[in-house]
Amino acid sequence: MPVATEAPPASSAKPRKPAEAEKLIAEQQQEATDLWLHLYKEMLRIRRFEEQAFQQYQKGTIGGFCHLYIGQEAVCVGAISCLEKGDKVLTGYRDHGHALAMGMRADSLMAELFGKATGCAKGKGGSMHFFHNELGMMGGNGIVGSHIPVATGVAFAQKYKNEKNVTLAFYGDGAAQQGAVHEAMNLAGLWRLPIIFVLENNNYGMGTAVDRSSSTKDLYKRAVGYNFPGVTCDGMDVLVVRKCFSEAIARARHDNTPTLIEAKTYRYRGHSMSDPAAYRTPEEVDLKKKEDPILMLKAELLLRRVPDAQLAAIDDAAKHEAMESVAHAQAAPEPELVELARDVVANPWAANLLPKVEI
Repeated sequence: MPVATEAPPASSAKPRKPAEAEKLIAEQQQEATDLWLHLYKEMLRIRRFEEQAFQQYQKGTIGGFCHLYIGQEAVCVGAISCLEKGDKVLTGYRDHGHALAMGMRADSLMAELFGKATGCAKGKGGSMHFFHNELGMMGGNGIVGSHIPVATGVAFAQKYKNEKNVTLAFYGDGAAQQGAVHEAMNLAGLWRLPIIFVLENNNYGMGTAVDRSSSTKDLYKRAVGYNFPGVTCDGMDVLVVRKCFSEAIARARHDNTPTLIEAKTYRYRGHSMSDPAAYRTPEEVDLKKKEDPILMLKAELLLRRVPDAQLAAIDDAAKHEAMESVAHAQAAPEPELVELARDVVANPWAANLLPKVEI
């Protein structure tokens, strides 16, 4: 039965003049274009950095594990663009893109890949452990799914301190099957914590397709069991990602409602640098490259009449930054041997107590 309502009172505001209205519309459109250009720039910075990391790994200047983020840029860029000062990010070992999107310098990241003293973790962490406390990048983590309970604890601290901040916890479809992930989600739902669980579903957990490892293909529906919203979005479209995360983050900030977001994405390279990705066909990869998030946003910007030369200049700047980061890493000093004994315990030893390391 319809509910009767009173007619709203007549507005006393004067209507805008046509020229004022057109100016306002133009300003709003420019703000949107500026935002899109920022997203485009950030995705390109990640793509060009990763391409340089790929080349340097092949040359042998980068050792250890190295997991590239090429193809998935829209997820972290769209999500992190919604954050505010004091918000936190934790992710797994494919962390280069998240670190750049959080504002970490390419120089310090490439130096870390090279194992140099000027790296963000003093050359000790390598590819999987990018970290910057002041920027809220609480680290990449090498153990599958291990950081999700930690991220849930970070969100607990934010609520306990009434900080009105949120935590983004990124993980992959492989980690989605880990027991600790479900335990953390249960606590987040029970205690109503301001956390967004970001499931970057790139279809493969290492070389295993998700439909061979999960009893359900719709992983976001698992949130129902923990009494908080679960949604999915096109992780190849940065504008769709941003809209989805802006809504979830607003909920978390307002009333501490957790959300599980399954971002359907795709990585164009293997699981790691040592993975030839023989479990998928070249045709599959070529088909997915038609959904390249950078090219998709570029097409939208061209429709907004952003000059192609301006977009090319943004790309050139991203390439230059990546190449300069390699030059910095090559010139950076190796860590001193005494660093082997530092950062091992919570309370650093006095300098005179550090063991002497002799060659």
